[in-house]
Amino acid sequence: MVDFSAFPPETRRLIEAGAVAGIYALFCAGIALREGLRRAATRQAADALSQGPGEPVLVAFASQTGFGEELANATARALAAAGAPVTLRDLANVTAADLTGRALFIVSTTGEGDAPDPARAFIRDVMKDGIDLSSLRYGVLALGDSTYAAFCAFGRELDAWLSRSGAAPLFDRVDVDDGDPAALRHWQGQLSLLTGVTDAPDWSRPAYGRWTLAERTLLNPGSPGGEAWHVRLAPTDGATWEAGDILEIGPRNNPAEVAALGLPPETANTLSGLRLPHEPAAIEALRGLSAEALAERLTPLPHREYSIASLPSDGGVELIVRLTPRADGAPGLGSGWLCRFAEVGGMIDARVRTNRSFHAPEASRPLILIGSGTGLAGLRAHLKARAALGVRWNWLVFGERTAAHDYFHREEIEGWRDSGLLDRVDLAFSRDQADRVYVQHRLRAAADVLRRWVANGAAIYVCGSLEGMSRDVHAALVEVLGAETLERLTDKGRYRRDVY
Repeated sequence: MVDFSAFPPETRRLIEAGAVAGIYALFCAGIALREGLRRAATRQAADALSQGPGEPVLVAFASQTGFGEELANATARALAAAGAPVTLRDLANVTAADLTGRALFIVSTTGEGDAPDPARAFIRDVMKDGIDLSSLRYGVLALGDSTYAAFCAFGRELDAWLSRSGAAPLFDRVDVDDGDPAALRHWQGQLSLLTGVTDAPDWSRPAYGRWTLAERTLLNPGSPGGEAWHVRLAPTDGATWEAGDILEIGPRNNPAEVAALGLPPETANTLSGLRLPHEPAAIEALRGLSAEALAERLTPLPHREYSIASLPSDGGVELIVRLTPRADGAPGLGSGWLCRFAEVGGMIDARVRTNRSFHAPEASRPLILIGSGTGLAGLRAHLKARAALGVRWNWLVFGERTAAHDYFHREEIEGWRDSGLLDRVDLAFSRDQADRVYVQHRLRAAADVLRRWVANGAAIYVCGSLEGMSRDVHAALVEVLGAETLERLTDKGRYRRDVY
């Protein structure tokens, strides 16, 4: 061991300085190595994810602290697992030539509404007015913190620029407040709609309450379309909500499918909430396992979301649920549970998810409500809220297949019209005449009235199917009102959508 005290003071200081410099160099090298490994892993993941079949998807992220990049990686993995070829890229490396086909943007807001530092090159070189992005379809996951005044500002700015440049949204922007797990599950649900893979496990597990399935009524017997059910759930814990909010449910398996596995009856409750195996070898491997071991071995079933059609004063959450079949013809996971397998009087796992982007405008503002099919649910809650406040000047545009079988809640709607709550009702029953008529046709036919309502301060709320209805309605609104007017209405919160 060297005795440094034997050296002169100047020599000791030089040795100490050299040691500090060496340690600092090692520290910097460690950081550089870690960053290099991270970037290499991202590039390797991007290369691996780009090999699947189907239409390519660009996943671009702008992250200040790394959370956005983590979510971008999770998004890319979910798409790749569904067979989509994925290009994962930092927004700083995205060019205008990349903005074609399908793209998903995961972007953070930092400070008082600023974009992350890595996004500056994209803002400077690409985000320019006049660019033509009509060949792009996109989605935006905006990360932010509502304690700041400019909540999700960069995500909103990016969304507005994409729309202004002619790009078509795959779905409405998803705003995430401080990592809100419910909003992230909503984003994951949108990915499921894009890929058609609806049984992927949730990224985070929701904390459900217990609700009672109080009522289930078929709304459209004899319809040429799928069954639509009015479902009523009563809370057991004093839950509250407002018009525009969403009910998130934890579905369960068909009890017959659980029983068919032939596993011990005492595990049935655990298995009812887990994704079931179908291969004989996988089923055999579960024999003898405890309920706890089964829960560790199998993944939980993913959640499902439904627009709420009622107010707390109604005593429960009311839904309009379409019984949707799976590819094999069996009832879908969420709709099968609510409309077929859950027993009336039995318990349902559920929670209310606040959906601020579809909350009501100020009561004094005229309201145009547009929807089709089960989209009537979200509109109905707003009409109930307006009725409770005694607010008139409401216009409903609703479409379905036939008036005889698919005019959901007909007596209620006509009662609102007769009482004056609804100033105008336009109905589009597509199968009641030789030429198909949809809600967008009613809007074009009432173009002058629509422009007059908007000029008088009306807000436009759209609820229903993402594929078809909402896009066609959006195109009709652009045609009648103009793209700039619709963008201005969006910025002011006067054009809102709850589409799925």
